[in-house]
Amino acid sequence: MDDKTLHMTMLLDFYGELLTEKQRNFFEMYYNEDLSLAEMAELMGISRQGARDLIVRAEATLRETEEKIGLVKRYREQKAAINSMNEKLAELSRITEGRAKELALSIKDELLTMEN
Repeated sequence: MDDKTLHMTMLLDFYGELLTEKQRNFFEMYYNEDLSLAEMAELMGISRQGARDLIVRAEATLRETEEKIGLVKRYREQKAAINSMNEKLAELSRITEGRAKELALSIKDELLTMEN
């Protein structure tokens, strides 16, 4: 999955309820099911241009919402911070013994539950 597709599916996960049902259906067919515009148009009984217009409008709505709210950006930043802390705690647990190692492993476990 390329970066644009991943980003767009994340936007859909976070803000999909803001789209119309029709926009959401076409968006999911295009990005999640990897259907072409022609395939979607034929399946849904509209023109290829009509399918493209629905997707373009949905993308614009999702991007504008992300610009204003920024949930996906914050999610990615938090995920990166958690990954960084996990790596540091793993290193700390390798170089320490006793209670310090137990605490590092305990914190690492807590971070893992936050990730999921």
